[in-house]
Amino acid sequence: MMHIRQAIATDWPRIWELFQLVAASGEVFTYDETTTEETARQLWFAPPTHCFVAEVEGTFAGTYYLRANQPGRGSHVANAGYMVAPAFRGQKLAEALCRHSLAEARLRGFTAMQFNCVVSTNTAAIRAWQKCGFAIIGRVPGAFRHRHHGLVDVLIMHRALTDDATASAATEQPAEAQHSVS
Repeated sequence: MMHIRQAIATDWPRIWELFQLVAASGEVFTYDETTTEETARQLWFAPPTHCFVAEVEGTFAGTYYLRANQPGRGSHVANAGYMVAPAFRGQKLAEALCRHSLAEARLRGFTAMQFNCVVSTNTAAIRAWQKCGFAIIGRVPGAFRHRHHGLVDVLIMHRALTDDATASAATEQPAEAQHSVS
């Protein structure tokens, strides 16, 4: 059984270990293996960021952070980042973490969520985010140095969190953005 809860200080070593693994892979994060623990902790764990962990049968399985995408006049839009431990990939944990983060974002008063840098070759994540209602609203050519594929595009993904939000990005995305690059 999976349980998602707010992270506590004693969770940090497991989060840091996973962060190092994901960053070193060179496949999904702009952060790389030279990222210091202090930098990672500021990004993932330090206030005003809200950090959550997922456990399956009591075993650490993944984590996410939630925070404002921008300060000030952009602080009503949330941003989140997710990591799933290798042993738990392919089990829809990323989708569960995303759905949990959407509910938490609503509780905290955010009106939308935006992902600024979804690596276009990360098709599993793109599918999960689309299942959670995200639309691709932009593409930045060659913005990510993938360890195996060289320069690849990053996608900007967005979804509203309120029923009264203005036009939905899902119905207005350009045709070229409706498919993912593999």
